[in-house]
Amino acid sequence: MVDFETIKSEEVKFGNNKFIEIARKKAITEEGENTFISISSGFLTPNGEKRYRKSFTVPINDEVIDFLSKTIKEV
Repeated sequence: MVDFETIKSEEVKFGNNKFIEIARKKAITEEGENTFISISSGFLTPNGEKRYRKSFTVPINDEVIDFLSKTIKEV
């Protein structure tokens, strides 16, 4: 079994009740822990609850994070 803990998250809302969230999360298992960055998109229900549609993870590695941030600005 895996438990996930959100350490920190930031989000931006756009369009009609949509959002993008970037979060630092920790996966906790009996074998140990793994920290990673999660980039997710989703929408808000009429009640204001978050519903996630798509997500992908990025390892906490300076080279990978620098590549992503630089390339996103250039594209």
